[in-house]
Amino acid sequence: MEAMYLRVKRQRTTYFVHCNSGDSGGEVKAKLQALSCHPARQQRLILLPSRRILDDSRTLAQQQVESGSILALTLRKGSGDWEDIDIQNSDPYESRD
Repeated sequence: MEAMYLRVKRQRTTYFVHCNSGDSGGEVKAKLQALSCHPARQQRLILLPSRRILDDSRTLAQQQVESGSILALTLRKGSGDWEDIDIQNSDPYESRD
């Protein structure tokens, strides 16, 4: 399994997550829960720029997620719907996703 890192963005926050290509989407969510305090079951990860939603049971390699990939994190709202992707750059030199 290849060691890798992912950039996970939500609003003005970027989480750098170290993982392996054999980790599942659910395992990445568990790592994010430890960093963000948002329960894994209330998270949805979306691969950018394709906007493909990651499957919790499939590995990152199976979903063609590569080291350095950018994921958007959205959370489940009280209504049961998901938030829209809301990424705001604080770095004026970084292109908006």
